[in-house]
Amino acid sequence: MRTLLIVYHSQTGGTRQMAEAAAEGAREEGSVDVRLLHASQAGPDDVLHADGYLFATPENLAAISGQLKDFFDRSYYPVLDRLNGRPYASLICAGSDGHNAARQIERIATGWRLKAVAEPLIVCTHAQTPEAILAAKRIGEEELMGCRALGESMAAGLGLGVF
Repeated sequence: MRTLLIVYHSQTGGTRQMAEAAAEGAREEGSVDVRLLHASQAGPDDVLHADGYLFATPENLAAISGQLKDFFDRSYYPVLDRLNGRPYASLICAGSDGHNAARQIERIATGWRLKAVAEPLIVCTHAQTPEAILAAKRIGEEELMGCRALGESMAAGLGLGVF
């Protein structure tokens, strides 16, 4: 059975909800093993033993979160040239934009020679004040449906050998 690895970091809960929805969608598809890991718990062995990836992060100061960056820092060189051609997609929870975080993941994935199989899914919370930025997030059902659909399509593609 092929494996979809979902690595996420979330400080206010928004990205966690998105990653959990993607995992739920992937599990509903039923043809792959789904591993949902917090970035602090994931490492090179997890990456090597997966066939596809979903990377989920909040956008912090126009970048991926520090904990997701730490995951990439710890995993990047031990798996370099061992993942070529594997599929990936990304989930971004942003206050206003999200595109810089998506570009950062894309650059890392390009170095790993991964293949993007979907456009980054960016959910904008419109949090603009310090209080709103730091507050617990609640992602809307419509956005979570998009995350579920992405997880399901990733799992289907892996299960059918399309990716």
